Amino acid sequence: MPKCYSEQEREYIKNRLREEAAKCLGQYGIRRTTVDELVKRVKIPKGTFYLFYQSKELLLFEVILKFHDQIETELYQAFAQICEENFHAEKVTDIIFGFFKKASESPILRMLDSDEVQLLARKLPPEVLQNHLEYDEDMVERVFSLLPVRTDVDQEVFSAAFRGIYFATLHRDEMGAEHFDEALRLLVNGLVLQMMQ
Repeated sequence: MPKCYSEQEREYIKNRLREEAAKCLGQYGIRRTTVDELVKRVKIPKGTFYLFYQSKELLLFEVILKFHDQIETELYQAFAQICEENFHAEKVTDIIFGFFKKASESPILRMLDSDEVQLLARKLPPEVLQNHLEYDEDMVERVFSLLPVRTDVDQEVFSAAFRGIYFATLHRDEMGAEHFDEALRLLVNGLVLQMMQ
């Protein structure tokens, strides 16, 4: 019979699982992070883990999303701060490029490669991925609402294009590390020029 935890204990355990999952992601990646390692670090029985998460993938995805949401919030705030100014393509490019650079330099996201992301995606319930895509599109819509975007721009297409640039950051070495920053900025600038009035 599973142990009953107080609300305070439940919150503590959940926070500890997230903390250790973030460390394991940075250290081992998705494949080599195990439930056994997580429960050992948090000092809980293995069965207790499943009171909180149905799978390690759901926990790891939650950790990745928390970081992702933090960066997106910073991006939105950066645009909100300058929304009174006269937007121009170079300024918008600088902000979005900074967002992608920060994401690509994150220890958690740097550890992930496209195979790891595909593995995680395959093991998550489809509705979890769908909710994330809808949230991403909502965030793009919120950011677009701050910018002088052309009226004929399909936001879903641009959301997918920016997501594509993010996935390109997982292939820094294949793209050529010596030209990565310039190439990334060029991709961002191309999208910005196409979407702005």
